[in-house]
Amino acid sequence: MNPIIKAENLSFSYPGDEETKPVKALRGVSFEIPEGSFTAILGHNGSGKSTLAKLLCMVNLPDSGRLWVAGREITAPDATERDILEARRDVGMVFQNPDNQIVATIVEEDVAFGCENLGIPPAEIRERVDAALAAVGMSEYARKQTYNLSGGQKQRVAIAGTIAMNRRCVIFDESTAMLDPMGRREVMDIIAKLNREQGVTVLLITHHMNEAAAADRIIVMNQGQIYLDGSPREVFGKPAAMWAAGLDVPQTTELAYKLRQKGLDVPLYLFDAESCAEAVAEAVRRRSGKSAGGGKTGS
Repeated sequence: MNPIIKAENLSFSYPGDEETKPVKALRGVSFEIPEGSFTAILGHNGSGKSTLAKLLCMVNLPDSGRLWVAGREITAPDATERDILEARRDVGMVFQNPDNQIVATIVEEDVAFGCENLGIPPAEIRERVDAALAAVGMSEYARKQTYNLSGGQKQRVAIAGTIAMNRRCVIFDESTAMLDPMGRREVMDIIAKLNREQGVTVLLITHHMNEAAAADRIIVMNQGQIYLDGSPREVFGKPAAMWAAGLDVPQTTELAYKLRQKGLDVPLYLFDAESCAEAVAEAVRRRSGKSAGGGKTGS
């Protein structure tokens, strides 16, 4: 599968001033994101994950290194402003606070805003808006006022506005951080649906480990570098490394780790209560069977 994003040795610093030195936010980051994949990016505050997201959607450009988006190298010496604008058509971002993304008072007008700026014909905009609202389950709210929506509904409108522009890749920068549990579930359901049913490439930056566990792959950032990179089983199967980076693991994984410390043979890659309960019950049965068998042998 071809990568929609490819990064090679990316570095980026925020400039200092008279009182502060420049801050090195990224240090030689390299990876590929296959088209249609679902990748979660984790890291404590200041790890570089949001800086990386801004480079990937070309809000900022790297100080050094090479970056390709949908086959275009936007860091090439001969890359033009048009090349960057074309790449931006392929990658969009949904930010943390939905109120900062809503620009119109009527839902369908807000979803149409980006398409209008791209100069898309009105008839096509109408089709795209209807399809995008249907994709996020907001069709019945098309004529509603945006300021009357819940936080989760506003975030769904923001997502609709992004996919109405036919983005091939969407970066969600802690897009559930300001939502209540129900709103987070709504948005995560939409993200999974976009990836699974429409083939949209998803990059999810999150502090919620259970959200990250839904991804195909997890990249963990630490001190501006890639610290861990693998499947949720591989990454969360290293809880000590996660804790050393100042991060948590899913509660069920932490429970499994503590049970293993007590001698109970359960796997570490347990991401929900049901699978955890089944694994614990099976481990207890195995231990009980060994104990019973041992008693018979010794009689």
